[in-house]
Amino acid sequence: MKETEVEKVRKANEDFYEAFGSLKIGQMDLVWRHSEEVQCIHPGWEVLSGWKLVRSSWEHIFRATQFMKFHITDVTIAIYDKIAWVVCTENISSAQQDRYLESTILATNIYEKYHDRWLMIHHHGSPVYSRSALQEPSRKTHLN
Repeated sequence: MKETEVEKVRKANEDFYEAFGSLKIGQMDLVWRHSEEVQCIHPGWEVLSGWKLVRSSWEHIFRATQFMKFHITDVTIAIYDKIAWVVCTENISSAQQDRYLESTILATNIYEKYHDRWLMIHHHGSPVYSRSALQEPSRKTHLN
């Protein structure tokens, strides 16, 4: 049976997280389009534009990380012509500078079909906060 475009995009997204978890820049090189138009926004970072800066950011993250494991959930995929986007939740276990961390990141990954391959052109990750952290503190009314 022929693989559908949605399945190809799903596989490209899985390959991205395999590369991310491998902490190997050579694997990350394989999943990105190498152009000046690519962008990456890591949680808490400014927008990085162009493959040179994006690649450098991955090198920095990989040097600072001893271990990273992903459990990806809530995956939605949309395709329009030669552009596809994936929205998903990254549930991450990692070790950095002798600290073990658990985090949840909401990610948007955009892919372009280039020479019959889906390559990443944009990654944006934002931390997910609990609903209680986002609610305003209760205001007490004092009567005199």
